[in-house]
Amino acid sequence: MIRAVREDKALVVRILVAAFAPNKEDNSINFVVKQDKKRLARMQVLMGYLFEKAMSSGEVFLSDNRACCLLINYPHKERMTGRMLKATVQLAFQCIGIERIFKVLERQKLVKGNHPPEHHIRPLIFGVKSEFKGGVTAPRLIMQVFDDFSDNELPVIIDTVSDYNLKLYQKFGFRVYGKEDSLGFPMYFLRLN
Repeated sequence: MIRAVREDKALVVRILVAAFAPNKEDNSINFVVKQDKKRLARMQVLMGYLFEKAMSSGEVFLSDNRACCLLINYPHKERMTGRMLKATVQLAFQCIGIERIFKVLERQKLVKGNHPPEHHIRPLIFGVKSEFKGGVTAPRLIMQVFDDFSDNELPVIIDTVSDYNLKLYQKFGFRVYGKEDSLGFPMYFLRLN
């Protein structure tokens, strides 16, 4: 496991875009990203924003072979920096689109309202290059991060819209504590610890 540094941003963005670009079904990424001919460029902006958020108030982990990444946020450590302000403005104008900003803000309010008020850890996004899916790279990174956090006392909070991810997270010991259907697709909220 490698703790990413700023110079890894382009790699992390490439991994995440490659992992999520083929998926056209309802999910959190496609909800945020304006769906038009600029979809891939818009996804790059979103993934760059998530990288900046994780570097600002969390951590970014890469697999040893640099084919997989996990971005983690500590919401209680969030603060607005110049870099985050720039990334947020780019997200609004170059990814979401002004006409959809209130819809995305409503989603964020819904998500935040379902997270516990106490300090917690929130994995933001996890991606693996397609040629490594189904192999040991992704599970190995998850297990290494779990081992690294073995002494952690903070709960880990995840939300997902994917039935596949729901089952995967439950195998790792997460339990569902909430479900939301108001976005047009089910969103599950899970907790570990």
